[in-house]
Amino acid sequence: MTDVLTRELSSTHDRVRSSVSSARRYLQSLQREEGWWKGDLDTNVTMDAEDLMLRQFLGITDERITQETARWIRSCQRADGTWAIFYGGPSDLSTTVEAYVALRLAGDPVDAEHLRKAREYILDNGGIESTRVFTRIWLALFGEWSWSELPVLPPEMMLLPDWFPLNIYDWASWARQTVVPLTIVGSHRPTRDLGFSVRELRTGVRPREVESPLSWASVFHGLDSALHRLEKLPLKPLRKVALERAERWILDRQESDGGWGGIQPPWVYSILALHLRGYPLDHPVLRKAIDGLEGFTIRYRTENGWIRKLEACQSPVWDTALAMTALLDAGTPPDDPSLVRAADWILGQEIRVGGDWQVRRPDLTPSGWAFEFANDNYPDTDDTAEVVLGLQRVKHPDPQRVDAAVDRATEWLVGMQSSDGGWGAFDADNTRTLCEKLPFCDFGAVIDPPSADVTAHIVEMLAARGMADSEAAQRGVRWLLDHQEVDGSWFGRWGANHIYGTGAVVPALVACGISPQHEAVRAAVQWLVAHQNADGGWGEDLRSYVDRTWVGRGDSTPSQTAWALLALLAAGERGDAARRGVEWLMATQRPDGGWDEPQFTGTGFPGDFYISYHMYRVVFPLSALGRYLGKR
Repeated sequence: MTDVLTRELSSTHDRVRSSVSSARRYLQSLQREEGWWKGDLDTNVTMDAEDLMLRQFLGITDERITQETARWIRSCQRADGTWAIFYGGPSDLSTTVEAYVALRLAGDPVDAEHLRKAREYILDNGGIESTRVFTRIWLALFGEWSWSELPVLPPEMMLLPDWFPLNIYDWASWARQTVVPLTIVGSHRPTRDLGFSVRELRTGVRPREVESPLSWASVFHGLDSALHRLEKLPLKPLRKVALERAERWILDRQESDGGWGGIQPPWVYSILALHLRGYPLDHPVLRKAIDGLEGFTIRYRTENGWIRKLEACQSPVWDTALAMTALLDAGTPPDDPSLVRAADWILGQEIRVGGDWQVRRPDLTPSGWAFEFANDNYPDTDDTAEVVLGLQRVKHPDPQRVDAAVDRATEWLVGMQSSDGGWGAFDADNTRTLCEKLPFCDFGAVIDPPSADVTAHIVEMLAARGMADSEAAQRGVRWLLDHQEVDGSWFGRWGANHIYGTGAVVPALVACGISPQHEAVRAAVQWLVAHQNADGGWGEDLRSYVDRTWVGRGDSTPSQTAWALLALLAAGERGDAARRGVEWLMATQRPDGGWDEPQFTGTGFPGDFYISYHMYRVVFPLSALGRYLGKR
């Protein structure tokens, strides 16, 4: 019996080793000559629809771009005529309205079957009257919605000191970069010709307000009404200086690639704002911004013609850091040329200039890494932690250079710890919730409080640097233990969802000296085992962010299965659950060494905006299988 078991274990080990080798070769084949990795980043078609609307507003439409984009949007329409915000998700009203408008811009006739089906869904679900604020802003730009029926974002908020409630630094970095240009757009209240009307999408019925008259939401609705009355006054003594300050704020934050923050919303709204401030389209700032958008496009040929889609963001630093760790976990020698090239590129991306984070941490020496190719104003703690975790394991020919960068980054990360012991992604102590009560904020997260996944990555990094007993690490551990869910899992802010959070936290706790037998770790293990799918994998549908009946439930995916395995292996689990998870990964691996994953497992804004990172389906399974071999 012992001999049979030994042969079975040896056979499994050989198969896992073969799977790891195949995945490693595949991942290395994706590396760019400069040393970085970047997978495609899929979101939803609002990016593409708004790109066409932006071009219509600016008068720079291009028939090739329009038709290629329209093909992409049509390809994402479901059989019921709607569009969703993630693969397999429910129909989304605002996304469907924006897609409808974009296809009308492309010349699709209003009586076409696919638009008729979309229109029926829109009208059955409240029409454009029930769409989110951002959708109605786009409609207002073309006179299809009244500016007076949109929440007011007065540019005078630029004059509020950073200690005053609702100043721009109370907003999360991504929201701040969007709100500032929108104060300019909203003050101008422009309208341009759409070329048609979408009155057919109106129901004539306004949604009913459900807030209690004693709630903060009701208070801010009252404030918004007062602001609307003030907007009608002919004299606004502070308006001129406020608009000038907003304009300068935007100009000061344009990145080398022409964009703002490396993400689509601030980019397009900053273009609109500066154009409305009188900047011609051939002005160097706007020319650079508009041309830069092309670097975020993906084009490929299909049987129906070329398709063009726009990435909402790009993730080369994140992808490269995760790829380095995956290769190292898979047994790649630390001085392998692919790792040295990656380290060289990463070292060149360190940010040594200040940014908005200095408002809360003015005395901290700049360092860190951003998510994107160009986003020096906004390094983030999550990327920085993952970069350090990878860099410190590489055997680089210039170790002093690596050590210096790692030391700077570590000091910066410790300084970015919030007062409660956790870490947010871009700012420290970005926790004032008043912003969330504004009528404008009906879409997406608008503050950046500490989260379990980010805190865990930084705690794990501190432990890897020999700082597990430091005050910063121990405060982070206490934060993580205090924020464990009652069911034993942890909420995942930047990945789907409790599987991501739990997969990050358990390895961090164990790395910091928490025993695998600790009650928090055992509760997490029990939760993971209880939520393993019958096929051996793990999955969690993104609806878990808004409906707790979906927590831990969903089709098995490579990335989520890997996250669960990373937690189980860190907790010393090598029993049936881990074995079945490993078997699922091997069974679903493609012949080329990669995996398929149509599901979205990344999170932008919980409940509203989700991401499919194409690299996730490779790097995380490789790390999990590599660690499984390493712990055998």
